Amino acid sequence: MAGGTAGRGTLLWILGFFWLWITAQAQMKIPPETVQQWASGVSVKLRQVTVKYSGSLLLQKKLKDVESIIKMVELDGRDLVKDYSDEIERMLGSKMKSVKRLAESAEDADLYHEFNATLRFDYYNSMMINSADEDGNYPELGGEFPLEENEHFNNLPVNTQQSDIQVPTNVYNKDPNILNAIYNSEALNDVFIGNFQKDPTLTWQYFGSSTGFFRIYPGIKWTPDANGVAAFDCRNRNWYIQAATSPKDIIIMVDISGSMKGLKMTIAKHTINTILDTLGENDFVNVIAYTDYVRYVEPCFKGTLVQADLDNREHFKMLVDELHVKGEAKIKKAMKESFKILNEARANGQGSMCNQAIMLITDGAMEDFESVFEEFNWPERRVRVFTYLIGREMTFAQNTKWIACNNKGYYTHISTLADVQENVMEYLHVLSRPMVINHDHDIIWTEAYMDTVLPNSKELFATKAQSLLLMTSVAMPVFSKKKETLSHGILLGVVGSDIPLMEVMKLAPRYMLGAHGYAFLITNNGYILAHPDLRPLYKDGKKLKPKPNYNSVDLSEVEWEDTEEMLRTAMVKGETGSLTLPFRASVDKGKRPLYLVNDYFYTNIDETPFSFGMVLTKGPGQLMFMGNVSVEEGLHDLTSPDLSIASEWTYCETDIDPHHRKYTQLQAVIRYLLGKEPDLECDEVLLQQTLFDAVVTAPLEAYWSALMLSDGDGVETGIETAFLGTRAGLMRIMRYAGVETRVAKRFLTASDKDNLFTVDHFPLWYRLAAENTPGRFYYYAINDKGVKYVVATTAVTVATEGKTAMAGAIGVQMSLDLLEKWFWDITKQPNDTDCSSIEGVCPLSCESIDLNCFLVDNNGFVLLSKERAEVGRFFGEVDGSVMASLIKMGMYKKVSLFDYQAMCKNSHHHASSARPLLSPFYGIVALLRWIFSNALMFLLDFNLCGLWHSDYFVDAKAGYHTSHKQKKVEAMLPCDTAYPGFMYDSSIRETNSLIKCGRCQKMFVVQQVPDSNLVLVVTQADCDCSRQYGPIRLEPKEIKYNATVKCNRMKSQKVRRRPESCHAYHPKEDAKDCGGAAAISLSLSVFSASLAFSLVLHRWT
Repeated sequence: MAGGTAGRGTLLWILGFFWLWITAQAQMKIPPETVQQWASGVSVKLRQVTVKYSGSLLLQKKLKDVESIIKMVELDGRDLVKDYSDEIERMLGSKMKSVKRLAESAEDADLYHEFNATLRFDYYNSMMINSADEDGNYPELGGEFPLEENEHFNNLPVNTQQSDIQVPTNVYNKDPNILNAIYNSEALNDVFIGNFQKDPTLTWQYFGSSTGFFRIYPGIKWTPDANGVAAFDCRNRNWYIQAATSPKDIIIMVDISGSMKGLKMTIAKHTINTILDTLGENDFVNVIAYTDYVRYVEPCFKGTLVQADLDNREHFKMLVDELHVKGEAKIKKAMKESFKILNEARANGQGSMCNQAIMLITDGAMEDFESVFEEFNWPERRVRVFTYLIGREMTFAQNTKWIACNNKGYYTHISTLADVQENVMEYLHVLSRPMVINHDHDIIWTEAYMDTVLPNSKELFATKAQSLLLMTSVAMPVFSKKKETLSHGILLGVVGSDIPLMEVMKLAPRYMLGAHGYAFLITNNGYILAHPDLRPLYKDGKKLKPKPNYNSVDLSEVEWEDTEEMLRTAMVKGETGSLTLPFRASVDKGKRPLYLVNDYFYTNIDETPFSFGMVLTKGPGQLMFMGNVSVEEGLHDLTSPDLSIASEWTYCETDIDPHHRKYTQLQAVIRYLLGKEPDLECDEVLLQQTLFDAVVTAPLEAYWSALMLSDGDGVETGIETAFLGTRAGLMRIMRYAGVETRVAKRFLTASDKDNLFTVDHFPLWYRLAAENTPGRFYYYAINDKGVKYVVATTAVTVATEGKTAMAGAIGVQMSLDLLEKWFWDITKQPNDTDCSSIEGVCPLSCESIDLNCFLVDNNGFVLLSKERAEVGRFFGEVDGSVMASLIKMGMYKKVSLFDYQAMCKNSHHHASSARPLLSPFYGIVALLRWIFSNALMFLLDFNLCGLWHSDYFVDAKAGYHTSHKQKKVEAMLPCDTAYPGFMYDSSIRETNSLIKCGRCQKMFVVQQVPDSNLVLVVTQADCDCSRQYGPIRLEPKEIKYNATVKCNRMKSQKVRRRPESCHAYHPKEDAKDCGGAAAISLSLSVFSASLAFSLVLHRWT
């Protein structure tokens, strides 16, 4: 009994000890007063160092000294938007005049030219120029063509004295029609040069011929693709198609009956895709597949037309690719359905309200259609019907042609994939007839697009601001003015010129708009032309690529706080006005949310489909101060070695006179002010402000230099760079550390776009300072591809007349090593600390294994930690339990942000296409099948008529390579995402709590670091809460839409402004010119034998 009692006592003693141990673990108390002292010590040290090495107090004092001589200006957004839009109108008007001169010259040259079927004419073929062999002999059409690199043309080698010709590989470059048209277009050379002399800001000028060649000025060396193919065809480009035709509603009807199997279906799909490629955002479309019943390829679009923007066109292509043949063809039902859609659209004022057409793609039409046309289309024939007879069989050619000829359309016979391009283009010439006959030279402007044709496109992707890589084109149709061909409405081609949108946006200077202000342009359809938040590129591995929908991003997807779309609606309608909206902006690649109040001002750009808008943020952004100093005084300080100005801004226009292009902006400004280049056009307001800023900030150069030369300790190791920037784009930089010893080697260099003044934005450190209390430093960590360092920045201001304006930002960049050294020294109580009045662990040290200590910024990112890998990461990822508690307490508030330009992983991308293992016989059969299939494809693609042309074999290869590429499944697709951001509530200065985590309780103490945007977080290290609290991540999550919502979003018709002109009808049109068959059929026996063998092999496999 005694033994049992003793045993129970021992057990109780052990349990009691264990309980005391757990209690001790759970109640490890971190004294808040100790953490408060540490936070104060960190604050004092940080402020002492940042003030000293940045020189912020000196700059603020110098600004205070000049307050009596400055003038405060409150920006009037209404005046600014009018001034800038007038400038844009003048610029775009100049481009339109140049294009008109080209059109007139091209038409006159054709008018006085008699066609010569035996014409022999040498021209510079851009593919062949400068291609001499070892003996110095040049190929035909490929003589010596002088080229020089030209900065105005993105440093491409060009010839500004001569244009040259690009001919697609599938177009015979010695065809009499081609030669006559090229000979005519020689007249454009002098006009190209004259235009460029009148307006040196012009970039590429060109003429795209309806015969397929492309004349470009200045002349360049054209680079073929990897297969030696020039796949570029100007007639496929949006500027050509839009200029050649008016807006249109198109229903594509495709026969998917059993007789369309095999190659016919492949040709049919390629025909659909080619038609879709001829449509733009002013057009509307739907695609119907039919057998003995009507099937919409996208059921969501049943009975309606959808805008033919890039998104919808690509969606249709994806669905068309999945079509399969079966059943028997009954055209009548599908034809009736198509007419109903078009008639209802016209009756309800929907669609383009201009041209309407049905594209019938079939291998035969056996039914009687007359009753359908009598019911829906005759006698007015408002809907044109174009027919595409697919395959070698000619049995139903007459029926198919009859349909087109009796409905003002055009009939074509497509027997090979190589035929598709040319035959589809015929419908554009038919639709252009009324405009040509009427001689209406409508000028068109394209949506934004990225020129991926030119050789250095990839380099531009990596070096230019994303949203400003884009351009728009102005184009005009060129007609035959010959009286004998008037009723045929012959389109000779299209002339045009490119306008980089960066040049347009420079007309709204950044310095006037302030740190968070910006300007933007949209089209009549509400799509963005230029906007600093437009991101047209995405990263695919290591490559930057254009997003599939980069030029159909709607204004509402960027200005997403405008939930009622009031701004969008007003701008699309071409109205002039203003609007104020609260806005959740974000900076630092979307990581740091900002609450702003934006004043929007907008107006239309006359004679274009564009609207211009600009934003001024409430507060300092709407105030500017103007100073005044002498040119002599300002020039002295402007030439300081530590000074630079924004290289992408326009202080002086160096692009007008070619002799000025060699100057940097700073060189141009200095030469202008010295009187050496009086002809330079300069922004006098910006120059005056730049001179004033140079004088006011000049003492900083001496101050920083004195620190470097100090007899005392000099500059602490780890203080690397001091910097300042002003609203005028002026920067001063002092490198305290040499490039060999500097950690942040890329900081404030030319490649560090985020931290420089660019056309798109002010530097990140400037924007962060703008939203922080002036005089108080804002600290944040930068992780530049694994190189980590810290930046501190603050705003400096001027005040006069009771108003305060931000004059600039100043700061210092330092290494993490230095910050850590200070931090661990400050957050350590010595062993002889008097702990008598302290309740909790004493002495306490952040270096102890029992504690984790962090400096965390106002957006929740770690500035300092024991683990260097945690610096720059979101604190919720490092310690989800503490971050969850801080969010619950309200110390950090969640901000919901959205990205409607995101790219998400394609869930179908990794689907396996591997076959199950088969017998060895399968390999042999597969090989035979491949050989016969390719032999058959070659025979079908081969046009015996061209055999005597020596170039044919190259063309055949080109046709094959461009038409038969296997469709690649993209790994990433456009999507919408939501992601959180966090903001610190500075009214909560301190907090502490216990977190229950299973067998332990985790204590933490959080203390605001005074005079900063930081908090000091001290947590108990030996209590792991990761099982109970997962990490809190900032990763975006895709917004999934159910089928109904997705459907409604896709077919929703937002407010849009239709183009003003429409040319759908002319009484003199010769509708009898409606096409015919011209192809020679392949031997039926060869075709049948090859097809039969292929089918047998198909059954075996």
